[in-house]
Amino acid sequence: MTVFVRICGSMTVCERTIIGSAEFIDVNKGFLKVGHLPTLIAAFLYFDLSFMAWVILGPMAVQIAHDLHLNAAEKGLMVAVPVLAGAAFRIVLGLLVDHIGAKRTGVAAQIIVILGLALAAFLGVHSFAETLLVGLILGVAGASFAVALPLASAWYPPEHQGTALGIAGAGNSGTVLAALFAPSVAAAFGWGNTLGLVTIPLTLVLVAFLLLAKDSPNRAQGRSLAQYWDVLRSGDAWLFMFFYSVTFGGFVGLASSLTIYFNDQYGLPPVIAGYYTAACVFAGSLVRPLGGALADRVGGVRSLSVMYAIAALMLGLISTNLPYAGLALAAFVVAMFALGMGNGAVFQLVPQRFRHEIGIMTGLVGMAGGVGGFYLASSLGVAKQYTGNYGAGFLIFAALAVVALAIITTAKRRWRATWSAAVAGVARI
Repeated sequence: MTVFVRICGSMTVCERTIIGSAEFIDVNKGFLKVGHLPTLIAAFLYFDLSFMAWVILGPMAVQIAHDLHLNAAEKGLMVAVPVLAGAAFRIVLGLLVDHIGAKRTGVAAQIIVILGLALAAFLGVHSFAETLLVGLILGVAGASFAVALPLASAWYPPEHQGTALGIAGAGNSGTVLAALFAPSVAAAFGWGNTLGLVTIPLTLVLVAFLLLAKDSPNRAQGRSLAQYWDVLRSGDAWLFMFFYSVTFGGFVGLASSLTIYFNDQYGLPPVIAGYYTAACVFAGSLVRPLGGALADRVGGVRSLSVMYAIAALMLGLISTNLPYAGLALAAFVVAMFALGMGNGAVFQLVPQRFRHEIGIMTGLVGMAGGVGGFYLASSLGVAKQYTGNYGAGFLIFAALAVVALAIITTAKRRWRATWSAAVAGVARI
């Protein structure tokens, strides 16, 4: 110990480092001893493939727009409608989760998506209006958020919520699969047939979900609609909805739009634009568990504040219309990294404040995230259509991240002073 202290130069720093490392190992070992791992895996898989289906129109948007002769605003609306539909359906699924359980709700939703996509592939999609109808069906897949997160959350204690919901929420990596494979599959088989091919992995995951998922005996029981409205009377509920509309809205809005952006702005072919998009989405999706785990360690407020600052800076930089695709790619990767980490941080805080209303809060917060994604995706199309570039759309969203940072900075003292002492004792705010 004497030699070690001399090398480090400070016993206080060394002791703190050793203790911190030991605590980190113990926390992760403890995580494996609680909860229900098969359900956590099932929640991740269900979320992952559902998200792949949810954003499938975005990576194929260049090919669809070419065949159906869509303008920039129509392209933006086409990829934004599934996001908005997912926001609306999350409320419905959130209610169902509290009343009939997450497993039954997830099975029903997955069957609807599979049948809808199979019908679209069989009949064909021949107009802009029909793409919007497909977008409504895909919105049910996007609502999987309101199933997967409460399914996982109900199994884990407060001190492991960030990690558990981060792992389940990492299912947004399905957007990587869509960006990586959809353009090339569409080029080989046609984008209409690609909609039908998506039903194959969705069906396989449905079988796995039936076998692995189990509703927690501690899950929240069904409540009346009046009680759900009571949640909306809380100012904190609206704050979390806004926070997530920026982090998740930014993530899914970009995931839906970047293939179009790289094709229009830099002239990249659809497949290459899809690869660029996949790289950006990969950065944002895989760090979500890290965002939750980091929030468990240092507190959701501190983690989220840093992520908003980084996202605002990067989106502001992107709004200047960077001259090279490589520079834009680097900026988007950093922005998506921050937004993905922020997604995990938001849901480290939500269960602490609304532990007994987690089902409806997941639906409400998820809905707000979808609304944010719809705004970003549609506003980028409108900005391109009427100004000739995407800069205004990115700049306004950067400003929203700054507003979110300002709000969380003013709210954090009240949260730490008023939230449940029992929860605050084991989970960081």
